[in-house]
Amino acid sequence: MGEMAIVEHPTTLVSLTPTAAEKIKSLLAEEGEGDVSVLRVAIQGGGCSGFQYGLGFDAGPAEGDEVIEQHGVTVVIDQFSAPYLKGATVDFLNTISEAGFKIDNPNAAASCGCGHSFTVAEGEESAGATAEAAPDAHAGGCGSGCSH
Repeated sequence: MGEMAIVEHPTTLVSLTPTAAEKIKSLLAEEGEGDVSVLRVAIQGGGCSGFQYGLGFDAGPAEGDEVIEQHGVTVVIDQFSAPYLKGATVDFLNTISEAGFKIDNPNAAASCGCGHSFTVAEGEESAGATAEAAPDAHAGGCGSGCSH
């Protein structure tokens, strides 16, 4: 496998906690050799608060992706998602009440009660990107959009 160029950011675009990195490495190992090698973090339009997070494995970075290496895990983020995720932290929780990945995003002005979707403050969208945030989004409750 060839070497990937690692981009250093003065402010880390997205951080992984050591717990999240260990879980990601474990899940990557289950995927099989050569199929996937990176964690893709993205935002997508939708969700009860306007945007929702997407975490998934990918074969490698696509053209234009930001590439970050942390705790032995390579994270890739597309150009559209990067401004909305700047400074975010990906953690893995495994408690009695909550299990799974959690994203702490300082760019989220309000989020759904379950933390799967969020909205940004007006004017926070990056140039050229349009926010699909709901104008009446509020923190705390989001109705049926959070049910799994």
